[in-house]
Amino acid sequence: MFFLKRRRELDYKRFAQMSQEQSTVIELINGMQEIKMHNAEKQKRWSWEFVQARLFHVSIQSLSLEQTQEVGSSVINELKNILITFTSAVLVIEGNLTLGMMLALQYIIGQLNGPITELVGFIRAYQDASISLERLNEIHDKEDEESAEKQFVRTLQAGGELIAKDLSFRYVGAEDAVLNGINLSILPHKVTAVVGASGSGKTTLMKLLLKFYDPTAGEIGYGKHNLKTISAKSWRDQCGVVMQEGYVFNNDTIAANIAVGQDHIDQERLVEASRIANILDFIQSLPLGFNTKIGNEGIGMSTGQKQRLFIARAVYKNPDILFFDEATSALDARNEREVMENLQRFMEGKTVFIIAHRLSTVKNADQIVVIDQGKIVEQGTHVELLYSKGVYYDLVKNQLELEKINGS
Repeated sequence: MFFLKRRRELDYKRFAQMSQEQSTVIELINGMQEIKMHNAEKQKRWSWEFVQARLFHVSIQSLSLEQTQEVGSSVINELKNILITFTSAVLVIEGNLTLGMMLALQYIIGQLNGPITELVGFIRAYQDASISLERLNEIHDKEDEESAEKQFVRTLQAGGELIAKDLSFRYVGAEDAVLNGINLSILPHKVTAVVGASGSGKTTLMKLLLKFYDPTAGEIGYGKHNLKTISAKSWRDQCGVVMQEGYVFNNDTIAANIAVGQDHIDQERLVEASRIANILDFIQSLPLGFNTKIGNEGIGMSTGQKQRLFIARAVYKNPDILFFDEATSALDARNEREVMENLQRFMEGKTVFIIAHRLSTVKNADQIVVIDQGKIVEQGTHVELLYSKGVYYDLVKNQLELEKINGS
């Protein structure tokens, strides 16, 4: 039991160090350009060697314990043989045991050495398996996003109103709340735009609406249902999302990256989604077109092209509700204009939630919500908010001045 407990401790340490070592290597590879630009090779090399040294130290401890256990088993086995031989010899001298019986006993004990050694090896293998099983159970025992014991609403009627009531949220371990007392009505078939300074809680609000987090206080409702009672899978089936930093699936085709989660890819929808996202010409210029495989993290594609790929992904899904988080932030003015014109037609009859900084993206929204330091401070149309000359007015003014400076 002592060896099992100690091996478990060292095993966990070794796995943690191996994980850190792999993370460090991946970081070095992905950040190679920045490392070279800032002449940080020596610094990063020492960081990597420090991680390697800690991994080496833990590995040596594991090997030492393994050798101690193996030597201990051998010593115990030899002591057993010596004790039995000595006892048998004493009994022969005293006349309580014949020499033949002693030799027979020695032969039997010798035959048992092999199975005992195998049993010790089995115990060690069992210890390894037990430790590995414990690590697997850590993942297996994690609760699912939705408990099987709870009943969730799985059939939703399209066109419901999305309402946040007294919504507040605080990240685990954080002292301050990211959102405070949010009251918001996202009307069906309308475009709601959310603006505000960086770090004001816009993206957190979107993730709450998508059921990635549970509110610390307050509630979110869709139609006649509380969002907590709606199945996350059913809810996200209704939603198309373009996050600020989407994910490109490595070694998958462009078609599969657009039609994520679909067993059968509809070519007409694929082409139409790509056209709306203004990426069709780029895809068709590739030798294999939609069958072109994308490399690690979308290598070979610009940031703007990847962003248009994410837009095509959301459009292909053809959802009832669309969420855009800075969906065109990486696009140049011409591409943004063309994409927004295409999306305007696609978004007709859909509920749309947009987070953006650019005036061109939000000015035509049916309602604009201004968030500052986790609270809604203004709400209205573009014209109404300009006339009120509040936070939104200052944001627009600063942006226009910046554009004027950049254009001069």
